[in-house]
Amino acid sequence: MTVHQDPTAFSDRAATYQAFLAAHQNKAVLRFIACGSVDDGKSTLIGRLLHDTKQIFDDQISALQRDSRRHGTQGQEIDLALLVDGLQAEREQGITIDVAYRFFSTDKRSFIVADTPGHEQYTRNMATGASTADVAVILVDARQGLIRQTRRHALLVSMLGIRRVVLAVNKMDLVGWSQDKFDAIRAGFADFARELNFAEVKAIPLSAKNGDNVAEPGIAAPWYTGGTLLDHLETVPVHAEALNAPFRMAIQWVNRPNSEFRGYSGRIASGRVRPGDAITIQPSGRTSTVARIYTADGDLAEAGEDESVTLVLADQIDASRGQVIAASAAPLRITEQFEARLFWAAETELAPGASLLAKIGTATVNATVERIVSRIDPETGNPGPAERLAANDIADVALRLDRPVAVDAYADNRETGSLILIDRETTDTAALGLVLAPKGEATPAASTPLTADEKAPSLLGRLGRLFGR
Repeated sequence: MTVHQDPTAFSDRAATYQAFLAAHQNKAVLRFIACGSVDDGKSTLIGRLLHDTKQIFDDQISALQRDSRRHGTQGQEIDLALLVDGLQAEREQGITIDVAYRFFSTDKRSFIVADTPGHEQYTRNMATGASTADVAVILVDARQGLIRQTRRHALLVSMLGIRRVVLAVNKMDLVGWSQDKFDAIRAGFADFARELNFAEVKAIPLSAKNGDNVAEPGIAAPWYTGGTLLDHLETVPVHAEALNAPFRMAIQWVNRPNSEFRGYSGRIASGRVRPGDAITIQPSGRTSTVARIYTADGDLAEAGEDESVTLVLADQIDASRGQVIAASAAPLRITEQFEARLFWAAETELAPGASLLAKIGTATVNATVERIVSRIDPETGNPGPAERLAANDIADVALRLDRPVAVDAYADNRETGSLILIDRETTDTAALGLVLAPKGEATPAASTPLTADEKAPSLLGRLGRLFGR
């Protein structure tokens, strides 16, 4: 028997599928980090988000049930933390050691979440996860309140330029959903973070184990009406700072397929660019205008932050990998010496005179630590003298490079103001760093005014008040 399909119905279904795919392809992506101390419930929280947004297949549930009986910490119940804690050592010890990235999606937004270690020994891994995040979810155990590692993580996410924070007060079910307990933790964090001056701190009482106020509203705390964690993650604004910053693109590759074409390929770090815009190659200082914005799918009339493009210039200019194409009206600073705030990650100590490699954008140069300006106490945020730095120390140091580079202050541009230091012998990453503005230098204005929602003191200004710079 021949079955004839209605062509109209088939066409309607095809159009529906195309619309569905287009909607999901064009959704905004939010990168966020879950951090906090050991046993605050980070992995369980992420597992709960994956479970309640229906991102887990039936076979994964079956495997999770088996793993929970063997490695779980929740008795006969499913241990959602095992969805994220994949290393054998993590399951045996019940802690997170390495950064684990997970993807999930809702109708409104797609998410990439980094589950990071809480143990002080693995703080460097936490800093790695925070370096690319837009939002930080800092977990606190409601029974213990704010502890040293909570403050250290808050300081680090501020240092790394994360402006929006969720204070997730977890395990509220174990304190009887006490509003007084929640209010005390919220007030204590607000007091500590006041000088960090995050653009936004959203405090949410929740239970990752039970799911209250994670993806679904909880009924055990009628006094809280501020919405769920997922509601907040779906609506929090992101990327506005980079779009409002001046145009910057580090050259990754000179695209020269034949004698008729020369372009400079890279990912746009901030701002927007259009044909006809005046640009400057830095640190060489050569100038030109943009003739074309070339991509594999054709030329663009405009390109912006996080897009990978090839810029064709109106003039034949000698430029190469390691240099930066910038808006002529707002150039970067050209320097071979500056102060940087470092998170020292190496096991070996750092002393003045140390020689390392510095990777700044696409440029790799030789760097010497001339002096340690001050070490930051992670408990109080106060600076103090130091002759050497140990693993997990945060400090300001004076660096001298073997040649000039183009940089921004990290407070002005997260991409062009960051660097890593590399051990010459092991080639391991020894430190994460951010460029500090010269003392007394005013922060340049953005090329486009910030919206009212985005207006906040610069990160450098906030850290400067905190650390007495």
